Parts: sequence; structure tokens; C-alpha cells
Amino acid sequence: MVATPVAVLPRSIYIEPTSRCNEFCQQCPRTLLSREDDRDLSFDDFRYIVDQFPVLDRVVLHGLGEPLLNNDLPLMIRYLKERGTYVLFNSNGIALSAKRGQALIDAGLDEYRLSMDGATREMYARIRGVDAFEKIWHNVHAFIDMQRAQNVQKPAVSLWFTAMRENLHELPGLLDLASEHGIREVYLQRFVYFEKGLAHSQQALFRRSSEEERALLRRCEQICKERGIVFKAAGLVTPLESIVRDFGSRPWSGCQRPYSLTYITSSGNVLSCCFAPFGHRSAQEYREERVLGNIFQEPIERIWHGERYNAFRRAFESDTPARHCAQCGVNWSY
Repeated sequence: MVATPVAVLPRSIYIEPTSRCNEFCQQCPRTLLSREDDRDLSFDDFRYIVDQFPVLDRVVLHGLGEPLLNNDLPLMIRYLKERGTYVLFNSNGIALSAKRGQALIDAGLDEYRLSMDGATREMYARIRGVDAFEKIWHNVHAFIDMQRAQNVQKPAVSLWFTAMRENLHELPGLLDLASEHGIREVYLQRFVYFEKGLAHSQQALFRRSSEEERALLRRCEQICKERGIVFKAAGLVTPLESIVRDFGSRPWSGCQRPYSLTYITSSGNVLSCCFAPFGHRSAQEYREERVLGNIFQEPIERIWHGERYNAFRRAFESDTPARHCAQCGVNWSY
């Protein structure tokens, strides 16, 4: 097998502004697995990180924490926009106050992705571990009204729904809410499971969906078509395709992240991608198998081209990749 060429340095990266969160999601590794200590990334540390990348086409400013909890987030966005970088992040919306919303607009954020896993207060609280459903929709409504009043198009607001057996039946109601609040893009988010909490294989739809569940997705596709809502899934496929596609005998092998993208936590740990925090059994396994270096201890160029990252790539090209890679395309889809 011929190895895929490795970029000089990635032009697309994830940076975690904070590892703190204001929710306790019952399918999230932050809630259910060992994790790094809570930490906000300072603006100086952020600048130290991004200045090591000569070209950054796209930066995703989220990880396991809620980005809006870091007060320096607008400074980070503005700094990247001055470099011509496309900037986005996912958020639960709880902290989307008028002041924060205006700061995001002023900083030039390109995309604001609202994570919303239920159409009712009860379902949202069950999955997210907090009773914040009504507050979130109040915040989103006010934010979109603010954009309309100022006649600004950015950030583009989209809704990202993590589909499980637990909540799929609420998707039509969520489309109603999106339409009512002026959200024109809805995405079916891949569900990641690791057999704890709600993150259990029994909740997965990927290659396990029933005809009734597939029929519901087809109905949602029709609803969106009638209302002019873009309805897609992560991975540039349709929602229905995303739960029935077949990745073959080496399901991880189509992924290009080991060669073109990296993920940096708020503590500076460099991971292969946003799936690396999932499915480890202990803090020691996380450090030994998934952490490829620390950008505060050595330059990203040395990490990216170093032996540990290259050993990870060699394993990726073999039949025995790192466990979080082997699960990709099986427990979840890239």
C-alpha cells in the first residue's frame, strides 16, 4: 500500500478554547470518560498555537467544552479572520447572550452551529442533563433577530442534531422549531457510542436503522424541501445515506485526517482528530495511545513530522490502526 502524502503542516485544525462545559450530556465523553482538567485557553496561548501554522484555511473552535464560556473567544475569531481564515464552532446556545452574540458578529464569525438534540424540554433535559431548552431558543431567536436588524448574514446559523433511537421521533418537531426561528440549515450529526450512558450501541442508527426510522428521515427530507431548509448529514452525504452507507472491510481507511488535519486541546495536547477523545478506557490509555505531542512543549512542526505521529500513520495504513481509528466507520462514521 502506498502511503498518503503528508501535508507540510495542516491548513485545517481544531482548537479547543475551553474544556469547561455548562451541560452534562449523557452521550459525551466529557461526562462519562476520563478527561483533561478543566482549562480555558488564554488568548496569548491561542496566538502561540496558531502562529505556528503558516497557512490556516479553516479553524474549528470547539472540542469537548462549550466555546462561549471562554471570554477571549471573540478575540480568537477576530485574530483568525485577520488572517483570512474561515472560522466556525458548535455551541449549545445556553451562553449566547445579546452581548456575546454581538461580539461574534463584530468578530466576523463565519458559522455558528447550534447543537440541539430534542424538540421538547423533557427530551432535551434527558439527553443534555440540564433544563435549558427554553432559554436556548430564547437566545437563538434574539440572536437571529439581531442579525436581521443589522442586515448581516454572518455567522450563518445552522442546527446540528445527534440522531439516536431515543430522540429520532422528535426530528420533525425540531424542523418546525428551526423553520419558526429562521434557521435554514439542519444537519443530522453522527452518533458516537462507547457503551456508557446513552452512548450505547443500542441507540445507534448507523447500519441498524429500521424501515420506520428510514421512512421518518424520508419524511423529514420532504418537509425540508417544502420549507426551503437545507437538510444534510455530516460527511457530505444525505441523512439517509449517512445511516445506511457501507465503509467496507477497512472502514477507517477512507479518512484523510491523519495527513491533513490536527486537533489541539485547551491544554496543548495534539490529537489526530475530534474522535480521539472517544472510547478510551482510562486516562493513561488516552495519554499513551491518543496524545501525539504537546504544542506547549515542542513545536507543531516537530510533532507533525515526528516519530509518534508517523507511527500513528503507519498503524492507520495497516490492518491494526489505533483503536479510535478502527472504530471509525463502525461505531461511527467519519
